Amino acid sequence: MAGANVPEAARKVVKKTLGLRRSPRRAGIRIDMTPMVDVAFLLLIFFMVTTVFRQPLAMEINMPEPGAKVAVPQSNVITVYIDHDDSMYYRTGDAAPEPIGWEDLPRTFKTHSEANPNLIILVKIHRDARYERMVDMMDTLEEVHMERFSLVPMTDEDSTLLEGVR
Repeated sequence: MAGANVPEAARKVVKKTLGLRRSPRRAGIRIDMTPMVDVAFLLLIFFMVTTVFRQPLAMEINMPEPGAKVAVPQSNVITVYIDHDDSMYYRTGDAAPEPIGWEDLPRTFKTHSEANPNLIILVKIHRDARYERMVDMMDTLEEVHMERFSLVPMTDEDSTLLEGVR
């Protein structure tokens, strides 16, 4: 494990030369680091194997069949528009769109879902809107336990509809 390298000359009695005494040479010490490295790697492997990693947070999304069409009454639909400048509007059924803020969304969703259990949220996002807004909307929908919603891109007709409200 450890050893000292002592040269033969250092073991001999120090000679007196002209009245001065020479100090003995320092002995070279060699420490074998192999056992410490082995222990360090064993601990590293132990902690890697026994650590429980956090499960990734994911939202399950059920995609409809391609070309599937479902008829839904307009009274069961709330449409939320997210514009390119982060402004947001909503409308219920065929009513005119009204501006709404992020802080008012959960309360609005809860109020309408209590009144209509078959409520579906249709989120129309402008193509130039920030990606964060879509993620924020999905987080808000999950927060208020809305499981029936759709995300679609905003069309030109939707943009012209919002022009009248701005």
